[in-house]
Amino acid sequence: MYRRVTAQILEEVQLKNFEDNERMEKFDVAFANYYLDAYYAYKNNTPISKTWAFAFKNKNEPLTILQHIMMGINTHINLDLGLAVSAEMYGKEIAEIENDFNKVNGILGSIVNEMQERLSRVSSLLFLLDLAGQNTDEQIINFSLGKARELSWHNANLLWGLGIDHQKDAIDKMDLIVLSLGEFIKAPKSKIISYMLNLIARLEEKNVGKVILKLRQE
Repeated sequence: MYRRVTAQILEEVQLKNFEDNERMEKFDVAFANYYLDAYYAYKNNTPISKTWAFAFKNKNEPLTILQHIMMGINTHINLDLGLAVSAEMYGKEIAEIENDFNKVNGILGSIVNEMQERLSRVSSLLFLLDLAGQNTDEQIINFSLGKARELSWHNANLLWGLGIDHQKDAIDKMDLIVLSLGEFIKAPKSKIISYMLNLIARLEEKNVGKVILKLRQE
């Protein structure tokens, strides 16, 4: 997912589809590094956000592939994206990046939709979530993308307004909110949905390398 996001943003930069392509090229790298930094910090047992810790801690839980993907996306968009925007626009007017920010969100949405379609290659019973009622699989994704687009921009503006020296308390609160969303992804309140997810997970491809290979195939 992170490889695809980084590569797609770079492609848009090369096509000069952003208002400020030079800025977005730097932003692309900085945004990706939030995930990489969290991963290496986790591997080295150094402090990371509660939400990344939750996602990494649950990496071996018998969840669906969709849930594992969404736990990472939840953190990367709902927390990291706001942090990255605030840092990139330090000392500048944050409104200058809003249109390009919205374009990045559009890229994220298109990639998630693309990945969801590809999930059928490794998750043959994923369609059961639709049958469980009201396209619940879409709801799991939409809450993390639709609302996240508003949330991450709000967070970016809040942190930018506070300034680097006064952000810690706000980031800690954001982290807890995003953590609660991650907990929802892991354990939905609906007993029917939980049952469906357990059934889907049992019959999915378990080899991570094979999953990634099939998701990457065109």
